[in-house]
Amino acid sequence: MKIAVTGSRGLIGSALCDSLVGDGHEVTRVARDSQGRIDTSALGGAEAVVHLAGEPIASKLRWDEEHKRKVRQSRVDGTRRVSEAIALLDPKPRVLLSASAVGYYGNRGDELLDEHAGAGQGFLSELCAAWEASTGAAADAGIRVVRARSGLVLSPDGGLLPKLLLPGKLGLGARLGSGRQWMSWITLADEVRAIRFLLDNESVSGPVNLAAPEPVTNAAMTRTIGRVLKRPAFLVVPAVALQIGLGRETAEETVLTSQRVDPAVLMRAGFEFRDPELEPALRTLLHR
Repeated sequence: MKIAVTGSRGLIGSALCDSLVGDGHEVTRVARDSQGRIDTSALGGAEAVVHLAGEPIASKLRWDEEHKRKVRQSRVDGTRRVSEAIALLDPKPRVLLSASAVGYYGNRGDELLDEHAGAGQGFLSELCAAWEASTGAAADAGIRVVRARSGLVLSPDGGLLPKLLLPGKLGLGARLGSGRQWMSWITLADEVRAIRFLLDNESVSGPVNLAAPEPVTNAAMTRTIGRVLKRPAFLVVPAVALQIGLGRETAEETVLTSQRVDPAVLMRAGFEFRDPELEPALRTLLHR
């Protein structure tokens, strides 16, 4: 298959492209033009498009209005640009898989969230809803559109996991706030496998949760990392300290938010997770 991938230099994009090329697919790594926009001219001829590009939400520790504007513009406008471009192609790609995130659901406590759960409240929820809606032109043109709502992608090579491991290795593992907030996670290997599964499975469209079937609370995540590293993990970072350090909005929408996500669509479609449980997954990732 000929597959075009935006955001191909990121953690997920790099792993995905390596996997696809390794299996003999023809991959076009879509770059940006001289104005910093996605070069949609590279999309022609693709049978599938995977759109992962966008300003990283975590590229700034403490959000301000300018950072939020950049994130919104890169993700919403960038997705609309890709969607509108492929809608005009002849022949059109068979499928567009566009990145989204479990941030769509907002802070939902202990509620179990499958793909039928509505959007939450706050910046990230509104961002994800607008981001997903920006695929409308492709869907209207008859292209199968998958909106991949990813959880926290775990890899020792980047993303969240190294940030969690560093204090753990120093014996400074700490739950954040109450520790009762749910964290929906997925290993990088399963993220790539799920994306490839969705590209091939023509019966699946719309929102799909890319998260392991066993989410954990922040307290459980902290304890598990401590066990795997054989280090104590009894400290607590109070919620108020996080709100002061990161800003109230950033803290409450990231480290203190609770999203207990159910990958219902993937499971019904027959996808089998390689890493369904956290502790074995961490031991595999860290070879322990």
